[in-house]
Amino acid sequence: MQHQTVKDVMTQEVVRVVPETGFREIVTLLTEFDITAVPVVDVDDRPVGVVSEADLIRTQAAQDDTESDLPAPPPGPAAVTAGQLMTSPAVCTTPDVSVVAAARVMAGRHVKRLPVVDGHGRLVGMVSRSDLLRVFLRDDKAIRTEIVEEVLDDVPGVSPAAVGVEVQQGLVVLSGTIEPPEVVPLVLRLCRAVDGVVSVTDRTNGALARAEAASES
Repeated sequence: MQHQTVKDVMTQEVVRVVPETGFREIVTLLTEFDITAVPVVDVDDRPVGVVSEADLIRTQAAQDDTESDLPAPPPGPAAVTAGQLMTSPAVCTTPDVSVVAAARVMAGRHVKRLPVVDGHGRLVGMVSRSDLLRVFLRDDKAIRTEIVEEVLDDVPGVSPAAVGVEVQQGLVVLSGTIEPPEVVPLVLRLCRAVDGVVSVTDRTNGALARAEAASES
């Protein structure tokens, strides 16, 4: 069982700019290509930063507005080129990284997208949050097949025929019997690790017995 990789979901045709690219040209590119950010690359096509809408909107927020009661942000140096506007250094990933690892990097570094670089550090793609979330559009039948054939069938002692697997909108429900009981936590963890799974509910005989014992105590 393997997760999809960044290469499976990334955008390969990447709009990029250089540090000297001007403010208005960046806005034009974002509008023309309906994107929210562009990587900034050096002469060797290596990402040195990212300019996003959030970086650009600071210029607009700093403008005078006599009709607004909200205070303007503290004045700073004028930023008119990609090199001045960008968030740097760029937080990057590589094509062979799993979608889960990429999601952890985004969450941990509080970024919405990652430039994808090859072994030489050159830009080969861009992956965003929406790209990673596409795994949750995976077909329920494909999810069920992976659970039956690659999870249940690979856990020693477990009989796939004894376990019912229902998948609807990525929600997995297990029923029947999982033996031996001590492998239940492992089975649940492996099911949750399948791409496209939103949640796993244990309704096997062991889970029912534990629920009854808890209600009687």
